[in-house]
Amino acid sequence: MTRSTLLAPALLSLALLAPLPLAAQEAAPAEPEEGPSLMERGLSLFFEGFRQEMEPALEGMGQALGEMQPAIDELMGMIDSMTNYQMPEMLENGDIIIRRKPDAPPVAPPEAEAPGVDL
Repeated sequence: MTRSTLLAPALLSLALLAPLPLAAQEAAPAEPEEGPSLMERGLSLFFEGFRQEMEPALEGMGQALGEMQPAIDELMGMIDSMTNYQMPEMLENGDIIIRRKPDAPPVAPPEAEAPGVDL
């Protein structure tokens, strides 16, 4: 027999037997760690950093909404129900209009303000 015909089965058997000792060396199951996992700690740190960076912007938004609340209330007093209006559309000049649906009930006229006293 030639040397290559003897070498091929030997290499094949070594290749098949080589993984066996590695499989026998599996680590003993680790006891579960107390507390959050590494992934949970990483996510917690990420969201904490995100919250710290967004906090000033959110405070500014809250203050702006508080200042706009009277105007929003006045606007909502003019609109009876959003279901009575069509979807907004943008005109060629950039204006945005919201048309009232043709089958919507008529709009009640605004109450006249009491006459004021000029000082």
